[in-house]
Amino acid sequence: MATPNTQYNVAKSDSLPVKIAAYQRRRMFDHFLSATGISPDDTLLDVGATSERTYEASNYVEAWYPHKAKITALGIDDASFLEEEYPGVRFVKGDGRELPFQDGEFDVVHSSAVLEHVGSFDQQVTFIAECARVAAKSVYLTTPNRWFPIEFHTVLPLVHWLPKSTFRSLMRKTGRGFFAEESNLNLMGAADLRRAAAAALGPRGYRFKIATADLAGWPSNLLLVAHRDPVQSRQ
Repeated sequence: MATPNTQYNVAKSDSLPVKIAAYQRRRMFDHFLSATGISPDDTLLDVGATSERTYEASNYVEAWYPHKAKITALGIDDASFLEEEYPGVRFVKGDGRELPFQDGEFDVVHSSAVLEHVGSFDQQVTFIAECARVAAKSVYLTTPNRWFPIEFHTVLPLVHWLPKSTFRSLMRKTGRGFFAEESNLNLMGAADLRRAAAAALGPRGYRFKIATADLAGWPSNLLLVAHRDPVQSRQ
């Protein structure tokens, strides 16, 4: 059986889609730094570290963030090699929907392209709420925009705009059963993300906004930026 994250690797590692994804991730990483205002003293939790090592920028936070000793990387499959590859980084195996950490244990929580893989809308709310629970200052989450013309995981055009039940039926009929399961792929549009964020973050004293990363003038990725309100958090 394939390890969890290898199921998502449809495109070849040297292909144009992978190169474009790496370009977009560099842009989102730069936005993450500026939008959260993370400082060298802040502790950082990266939720969704992967064992995948062939794609450029798979674990871009661990690769690009300079303060390695401040990073804790968490993932569902074994990415413990990150501790050797990036000395100072700590790896913890775990599920983002039930984080094995105390409330406010990290200053900043980051997660890239995980939210669409955690299951139903309710599970997505749980995932966001857990990231918010363990963050003392800020949360930064990215997810592909359902309304971008290309579906990034299958590299197919437009089919993901169909009703979700129709899309999943098509995935099964074309031998892509893995992507037919809601537990493996549940794409969100901006309205979905805004609704999930409001449900997850409102009770925890966060203010949030949704930004986008554009590709060829079209929003390709949704960026959830949330900051804990210091007044509400003390109440």
